[in-house]
Amino acid sequence: MVEALRYMATDVVAIIGPQCSVVAPIISHVASELRFPLLSFAATDPTLSSLQFPFFVRTAQSDLYQMTAVADIIDHYGWKEVIAIFIDDDWGRNGVSALNDKLAERRCKISYKVGIQPDSSVTQGAIMDILVKVALMQSRIVVLHLNQIVGFKVFSVANHLGMMGNGYVWIATDWLSLVLDSESPLPSETMDKIQGVLTLRQHTPDSDRKRAFFARWNRITGGSPQLNAYGLYAYDTVWLLANSLDAFFNQGGVISFSNDSRISSMAGSALHLEAMSIFDDGVLLLKNILLSDFVGLTGPLKFNSDRSLILPAYDIINVLGTGIRQIGYWSNYSGLSTVSPETLYTRPQNRSSANQKLYSVIWPGETLSKPRGWVFPNNGKLLRIGVPNRVSYKEFVSQIRGTDMFKGFCIDVFTAAVNLLPYAVPYKFISFGDGRKNPSYTELVNKITAGEFDAVVGDIAIVTNRTRIVDFTQPYVSSGLVIVARLEKERSGAWAFLQPFSRRMWIVTGSFFLIVGIVVWILEHRINDEFRGPPKQQVITILWFSFSTMFFAHRENTMSTLGRLVLLVWLFVVLIINSSYTASLTSILTVEHLSSPIKGIQSLAATNEPIGYQEGSFAERYLSEELNISRSRLVSLGSPKAYALALKRGPGNGGVAAVVDERPYVELFLSSQCTFKAFPRDSPLAIDMSTAILALAENGDLQRIHDKWLMQSTCSLESTEIETNQLNPSSFWGLFLICGIACIIALLIYFLQILQQLPPAPESASITGQDSSHSRRLRRFLSLMDEKEEQSRSGQKRRKVDNERDDEFGS
Repeated sequence: MVEALRYMATDVVAIIGPQCSVVAPIISHVASELRFPLLSFAATDPTLSSLQFPFFVRTAQSDLYQMTAVADIIDHYGWKEVIAIFIDDDWGRNGVSALNDKLAERRCKISYKVGIQPDSSVTQGAIMDILVKVALMQSRIVVLHLNQIVGFKVFSVANHLGMMGNGYVWIATDWLSLVLDSESPLPSETMDKIQGVLTLRQHTPDSDRKRAFFARWNRITGGSPQLNAYGLYAYDTVWLLANSLDAFFNQGGVISFSNDSRISSMAGSALHLEAMSIFDDGVLLLKNILLSDFVGLTGPLKFNSDRSLILPAYDIINVLGTGIRQIGYWSNYSGLSTVSPETLYTRPQNRSSANQKLYSVIWPGETLSKPRGWVFPNNGKLLRIGVPNRVSYKEFVSQIRGTDMFKGFCIDVFTAAVNLLPYAVPYKFISFGDGRKNPSYTELVNKITAGEFDAVVGDIAIVTNRTRIVDFTQPYVSSGLVIVARLEKERSGAWAFLQPFSRRMWIVTGSFFLIVGIVVWILEHRINDEFRGPPKQQVITILWFSFSTMFFAHRENTMSTLGRLVLLVWLFVVLIINSSYTASLTSILTVEHLSSPIKGIQSLAATNEPIGYQEGSFAERYLSEELNISRSRLVSLGSPKAYALALKRGPGNGGVAAVVDERPYVELFLSSQCTFKAFPRDSPLAIDMSTAILALAENGDLQRIHDKWLMQSTCSLESTEIETNQLNPSSFWGLFLICGIACIIALLIYFLQILQQLPPAPESASITGQDSSHSRRLRRFLSLMDEKEEQSRSGQKRRKVDNERDDEFGS
C-alpha cells in the first residue's frame, strides 16, 4: 500500500493492480481523487463497486459470480446447509457474505462460519480447534474461501482428523485451482490430502491464439512458472490499457496534471503526498477503457452497465489422483452445464432445473455416491420435535396424561418412518399448547423458523404460506378443505312420477314417438288397410300407434319389411327407456333421500349465514382473506360435539349453516355423525422421512396405522345418502341416433321405390311445357304415395296400353 502511494507521486495516468483485494479500497479512494483509472485483474472482492470507487475497473470476474456458482452447485446436489471457513479479512468476509445471500435465494443457508487469521503464522493447533468444532456440526458440506498457505494447512489437519473421508464434501474457491494450474504437478503427499475436493477456475475459452501464447510462454520461461487464469487476465489488462491509451491520444487527449490545495497542505510527510497531482483528462481515459470491445486470451473484453466483464463463467474441477478432472461449467447465462459456455451462448437461454447437469464426481473417500451432506450433530443434543397438544380429534395426536409421551395416528406414522431410516435419529417430543384449546398451527410452524423446534410432528396442513418457510414431508393423509352441512329428508310430491326424466328428456322422447309413428304410417299407408281411411282417422291412427308402443299395446299390424325394421328398432329403444324410468321412479318413491340447501363453497359464501371452523385451523384465514367472508360470520368450534350441536341448531337458533374444515377431520366426524354431508373444496430430514413414508405406503403399514386410528365408523348402510339424478337425453343419445338412422334409411328406400313407378315424360313435350310437366310429376308422385298398391299397378298397365295404341295411330 505504501509503495502504491509513493508511485502515485510520479504523475501517474493509470495503475494496473493491486493483486490483493484488501488494499484495493484505499488505493481506489486515492485513484478517484487523482482521477486516474485503477485496473485490477486480481481484486475480486464483490463489494468493490463502481458507485463507491468510480475509477476502479475490475478486469477479471467478481467473487459475486464465483459464490453464485458455489450456491448453484450446492443447490444442484440438494444440500441445504453448509459450513464456511474463510480468511478473516475484508476479502474473506465479503465473499462469505455474498455466498450467504446467494444460498438464501435458493432456500439454503450457512449453518456455521468461522474465520482464520490472514497470515502464515496461524498454527495447526488453532486450525485443529476450528475443525473439531466443525466435525461436531450437522452439516458435512465445507466451503473454503482461503489463501493457498492457510488452505493447505486446513486440508492437512482435516486429513489428520479423518475429515477427508466418506460423508464429507469440500468445495474450495479458485485459490486452489490457481495453485494447481501454476505449480502442477504438486507433491504426491499434498495431492493425497485433497482427493475428491471440488474447486472452481475462471473460465477462459480455448482458442488458437491462447494455445500459441502458451507455446511462446513455455519457450521463454521453460515452463516455469506455469500460467493460470489470473496471468491471462493480467496480459489482457495490459492490452486493454494500451488500446485505451491509443484511443485516448487519437481523440486529442493530453497528458497534463494539476495540483490540489488539499494535498499541498500535507507537505513534509515521509510519503511526499504533496507531489501527487490530478490527471486532468482521467475521465476521458476511463471512458475509453469502459468502451473497450475486443477479444483477448480470456475471451471477449467488454464491460456492462455495472462495469463488470460480460459473460462470467467458471470451470468446475474435481481433484482426482495426481491431477484434476473437469466435471462441467458454470455460467451466469445458463447455470451448470457439461457443455462449454461458448456453445450455450448460441442457444436460447435455459436455466430450468432439468437443464442443470454435471458429470459424475469422485467424492472424498473415493466414492461415486453423492454424500447426504449432513449427519445428526455429535454433540449430545436431541432433535426437538414440537407436537400440538390437541383437545379434539385426539385420534390424530394426543398427549398421554401425566407423561411427556404422545400417541395417535401421526405419532405412529412418525415412529414407523424413523425406524425405516438407515441411521439413528435421537429426538424428544415437546408439547405445544395449553391443553385447554387447540393450538394455532401457524404459530407451531413458525417455532421452527424461530429455532425453538427442529421439526414438528402432527396433523399439519400443507398450505402455501407455510411451504415458504419450512419443508414438509410426503403427505400421508388426503388433504383439502371440506364443507359439512346438515342433511334434511326429501319427501316425494304429487308430481313425483315426472321426476325420473328431465324436461329435455320428456321433450325428446315425445318427439321420437311422433316421428316413429309418422314414419311407420308413410311406410304402411299404401299396402296396409289399417293405416288408410279419412284424414281424421289417419291422424288418430298415427297418435294411437306411436304412443301405444310405449306399452307394447299397438294393435295395428305392420306389413312392409321397412316398417317392421323401423318398429323393431323403436321397440328396443322403448324397452330401454321404460326400464330406466321404472328403476328411477322406484328409487324416488321407496328410498329415503337426504338433501341440503348448501351445494358448495360458492353458495355458502353468497349467504349471510354463520359458518363454523375448527379452532386453531387455517380455515379461518382462508375464509376471511381468500373468500372475503366477514369475520363476524365465522364461529370457532372446538370439538366434534360442538360441530354436531351447531349444525343441528342451524343458523336461526344460534348454530351455523355449515362447517368448513380439513378433510381428515371431516372424515372422522362423519364416521359417527350420519346426518351431515361433506362438499369438497376444489382447489434435509424431510426428504428421508418422505422416502420412509412412501415405503410405509408401499408395504401396507401406513394403511394399517390408518385403520387403527381413523376407521371407527358407526353409521349403518341404511342411513347413508344415496343421490339420484334425473335421466337426460345424453344418456340415451346413442339409442336415439340408431333409431333416427333407421328411419331415414327406410324412408330413402321407400321414396326410391316410388320414383321407379313414375311414368317417363313424353319425348314430344315442348320446352315451354317443362314447368307444367314437373308439377304433374310431383302431383303424380304424391298420388302414388296415397294410392293403394293394387290400384297403382292396374293404372300403370292401362297407361302402358294407351301409350302403345297412340304410337300405332301415329305411325
